[in-house]
Amino acid sequence: MLVKVDDRAELCAAEQEFVTCLRQLPTTGLAVVDLRIGTQRGTRQIGAVIWTPQGVLVIEVVGFRSRQSGVLVVSQDQQWRVGDLAADLELEFGVNPVRRLETAVQEVRLTFERADYDPGQLCGAVALVPMRGAVLRPGRETLRPGLDVVVGNAVEFTELRIFLENFAPGPPRWTLGRVCAATRALIGWAPDRAELLAAGFEEKLPEPPKKPRGRPSWRRPESGRAQELLGWAVLGVAVLGMLMVLAAIIGSLLSDGPASEPAAPSSTIAPSMPARGGPVECWPLQPDC
Repeated sequence: MLVKVDDRAELCAAEQEFVTCLRQLPTTGLAVVDLRIGTQRGTRQIGAVIWTPQGVLVIEVVGFRSRQSGVLVVSQDQQWRVGDLAADLELEFGVNPVRRLETAVQEVRLTFERADYDPGQLCGAVALVPMRGAVLRPGRETLRPGLDVVVGNAVEFTELRIFLENFAPGPPRWTLGRVCAATRALIGWAPDRAELLAAGFEEKLPEPPKKPRGRPSWRRPESGRAQELLGWAVLGVAVLGMLMVLAAIIGSLLSDGPASEPAAPSSTIAPSMPARGGPVECWPLQPDC
């Protein structure tokens, strides 16, 4: 990691240890340590601002007055502890490290706004630097999204390295040119482009990977679909015709009623004609008699 320290900086022991730790990290990034930015109330000292290809991080470095090892317990409102004892932090009496970090993040954001530069989301972290030989666990605590506490020194820097490489997940967003523009907006100068290239920054964002082409899905041609629709239409007309014929037959049977019975034989006997050749009875005035 490329580390830049202001020539006017007067680093305390914890800050010097933090700089040594950062320079050992094989991580792509730029750290500007002990920078001073102008505010409405004068000049504000910020522990460090770190750029990685994924994001920007504002850091407040806090050391210890004594050697303490054990389980670290941090809180936004209560006193921090190491095991059963209060954390012997190198801070003025009554200073809350979380409030101090929040103020630093706000001052950095306002400085960017005054320069008409939008850096995107700013994350913040309190970097606890224990004395060498002291061990604090866990090595990282999250107070809320975008606000963390991380432990690290020149001997135990694994947790710090993991945190710096993952505090802003997602694809790369910071190119060499954007880092130069942001540092000029924040502190008035920018590192050499060759140094940023050596630190791992790219001049252009990498192109997103292309999605692999899947097997082309089979699609019925439009002509085949039209023929299929026509076939269904013909089938529907045929079924409708059969139903109409069947309905007509049923209606005819219901309207005719039961079959009529055969007529009974008539009881009237037709007059028999007299047999030819026999005597014929003649009536008066009957012709041909």
